[in-house]
Amino acid sequence: MKKKKKIAKPSKEALLSRFAKIVGEKNAIRAPGEMEPFLREQRDLYRGKAAMVLKPANTEEVAKILALADKTKTAIVPQGGNTGLVGGQIPFDKNAIIVSTARMNKIREVDAPANTMTVESGVILQNAQEAAAKAGQLFPLSLGAEGSCTIGGNLSTNAGGTQVLAYGNARDLVLGIEVVLAGGRILRGLRKLKKDNTGYDLRHLFMGAEGTLGIITAAVLKLFPAPRAISTAWIGVSSPEAALSLLNLAFARAGSSLTSFELMPRIALEFDLRHLPGARDPLASPCSWYVLAEIFGDNEMRTRDLMESLLADGMEKNLVTDATIADSVDQRNALWKLRTGMSDVQKPEGGSIKHDISVPVSSVPAFVKEATAKVEQMIPGARVVAFGHLGDGNLHYNVSQPLGADKAKFMAKWEAVNDAVHAIVAKYEGSISAEHGIGLLKRDLLAKAKDPVALSVMHAIKKTLDPNGILNPGKVLRGRKS
Repeated sequence: MKKKKKIAKPSKEALLSRFAKIVGEKNAIRAPGEMEPFLREQRDLYRGKAAMVLKPANTEEVAKILALADKTKTAIVPQGGNTGLVGGQIPFDKNAIIVSTARMNKIREVDAPANTMTVESGVILQNAQEAAAKAGQLFPLSLGAEGSCTIGGNLSTNAGGTQVLAYGNARDLVLGIEVVLAGGRILRGLRKLKKDNTGYDLRHLFMGAEGTLGIITAAVLKLFPAPRAISTAWIGVSSPEAALSLLNLAFARAGSSLTSFELMPRIALEFDLRHLPGARDPLASPCSWYVLAEIFGDNEMRTRDLMESLLADGMEKNLVTDATIADSVDQRNALWKLRTGMSDVQKPEGGSIKHDISVPVSSVPAFVKEATAKVEQMIPGARVVAFGHLGDGNLHYNVSQPLGADKAKFMAKWEAVNDAVHAIVAKYEGSISAEHGIGLLKRDLLAKAKDPVALSVMHAIKKTLDPNGILNPGKVLRGRKS
């Protein structure tokens, strides 16, 4: 009986050349210096390594990349705008390949009568917003990184943002998606149907999966009528309890016209005033807490009257201490700049231990009180900067180091503080990740927080769709390291 000849594995260079040939050499980055921007997470929590960055031009090239990767068991890490905050977009295997969607940036169609827009995954969120506006429509997903994050990344992390209150998370804004699976097959689901009851709703498998089940290459997004009037108010309140009561009052008065209701502490505004160029205190006197509320309407006078009536009622009920309403687009933008700048202005204040959590809306005040007491007990002088989307129960519960503290020693307490805060989240039946995803940062926390049966189902789905474990390995679920 003749012995079978062993087939020699291609050398690493030969294999990389095969990958490069798919996209063309000019779209295959191998030089360490050129790869550096793709390997660093914006907060510098992670610095990765990889063999190559590929920039495909279309879905078919992505399919060819994944077919070859699956055959050769090459780790693939999808990356959009590299704005993720949990390390999901960073590879840690010197043989891994980053698939950047930067060149897949076409807006394929804006169908205003159908209230839809079909875009490729590399489209920058702000460009999608502007394309919708040009057609007289609104794409309501809005977040601080909208000038650089991409639709593919938004969907892969099920991004939230400031208008979830009225329009929902990213997954709620999608009618259809196109996905390339691990073996290179293309799941073509770019349909505009609002009703489709033909079996499993597969699109939701991939939104929030962070590229571990497939690479999203395009999507059909929902559009909405653009508001003819917007009223924006910066409101001083005495406490989260007062803010919650004001939220319920706003719902009763404005209903679905209430599109944003952001909660912020005084300390966050003080950080703005110290570090955000051009920042000004909107009110004459300091308040303990603030709300940034926004109402969309169809008539400028009626919309402003509604906001004024809400504020007057809030003052009468002792919920509102002081308030100002934006009189122009510039004033509105200035108010929102204070809110969206609250993440960046923490950096000059030293170390910051961060949490992206959610609890039932009614539990937000109790959670803030209990978590703050615990953190201050653990680290005397710690400065809690808890801000976010009160209307969704989603807070960015961040802890800045005490003044004059050693940053390294403070940051060494990250895990202990996480454990304490997340234990309180669990007490209120909340979530350890509200809108940023799991990635690597929260992978091990997920194993503790998730229902065991749910976790086993997630592992089964991963094994079925990615049997060789090539897609963003080591992210979300424990497995092969990336």
